[in-house]
Amino acid sequence: MATSTSASGAGGPQSAPAAPVKEHRPGRDRPNPRRSWRTLLHRFDIKAAPYAFVAPFFVVFAAFSFYPLLYTAWISLHDVELATMDIMEWEGFGNYTELWQDERFWNALVNTFTIGVISTVPQLLMALGLAHLLNYKLRGSAFFRVAALTPYATSIGAAALVFTMLFERDFGMINWFLGLFGFDNVDWESSKWPAQFAISSIVIWRWTGYNALLYLAAMQAIPRDRYEAAAIDGASRWQQFTTVTIPGIRSTIVFTIVLSTIGATQIFGEPLIFGQGPNGVSGGADNQYQTLGLLLYEEGWKNYEMGRAATVAWAMFLLLVLVFVLQRVVKRLTSRPS
Repeated sequence: MATSTSASGAGGPQSAPAAPVKEHRPGRDRPNPRRSWRTLLHRFDIKAAPYAFVAPFFVVFAAFSFYPLLYTAWISLHDVELATMDIMEWEGFGNYTELWQDERFWNALVNTFTIGVISTVPQLLMALGLAHLLNYKLRGSAFFRVAALTPYATSIGAAALVFTMLFERDFGMINWFLGLFGFDNVDWESSKWPAQFAISSIVIWRWTGYNALLYLAAMQAIPRDRYEAAAIDGASRWQQFTTVTIPGIRSTIVFTIVLSTIGATQIFGEPLIFGQGPNGVSGGADNQYQTLGLLLYEEGWKNYEMGRAATVAWAMFLLLVLVFVLQRVVKRLTSRPS
């Protein structure tokens, strides 16, 4: 009698279970369009969103800074009048050659330099001392800080008018004060150096408080333990100022020097209003305080020579670039270890 044995019997070899058969679902292996769209948006948010945030700045910069700069350079290569800006006659570098040979340009350049030095050096030194005083704990320190910023909030026109009255030859308060000590009246507007000192006083008055607050903010960022360590070592207040404060705000000092240099190169409103009339555009009867900004205005809006005015503007721009390069060279030379 035949007997049948089962594979699942005891002691018999067991076969491996069969793998389950995957059920094929139509459309499961296809890419999900919604998921792909989300992935694309995520990549755009990570990579392109930062450029979208900074794009408005570059658009405004290109429209109101970069394009006018290039267009001014193009105008400087032509003979253009203010009344007929659409008619240009090619001059090449003729305007630059004439400007190089023009005594008025060199006079304006020297005046810009002297007024810049007379106004910038005392201004920054006074701002540094004022910030050092405001850095101490004083009663009403907030009031003094706001008061220091008040001249900066005053318009150039109002400040220049007030100082013009103060430096008036016959009835000015400055001459009245000097008369108390036996000095004769000074003609501040007609003389070269008195006029430049008077104009510089306006700049000093307006910008000292602004720079003082910049220095004050930098001083308050210096850790107090540095002053405590210097005091423990026996350093006086002056030694703490020179060895701790000055090195701690060195970058801010460089920033204010660059900012003041740019402002001194572009000085315009103070000498224009100080002239009290037609002499303000020409910088006095003998151009004794005419700056590069006044020369630009005279060439463009008094003589109607827009090509010459654009040449002066580009000369001012190249001068600022030269100052920036010199500043970088000096910084590299001074930062090298000896």
